[in-house]
Amino acid sequence: MSLTDLNAAAEQLRRVLPGLATQTADELRSNLRALVESMLARLNLVTREEFDAQAAMLTRTREKLDQLEAIIAELEKRG
Repeated sequence: MSLTDLNAAAEQLRRVLPGLATQTADELRSNLRALVESMLARLNLVTREEFDAQAAMLTRTREKLDQLEAIIAELEKRG
């Protein structure tokens, strides 16, 4: 999280804080959840599913690279 993001979050909290005293726990929870979701959306994060898919693709790519390197090494020995 960058300093700009932290400053923006602090500013949003500063604007929200005066009204917190009059809100119910459910309203407070809902508003804070919306604030946190908004801040997280700006961080350009990926979901766990997206991360796992990319990790699996990277593993397959690495395995293929190892196979190709072995083939090249064998061809170089022959020729």
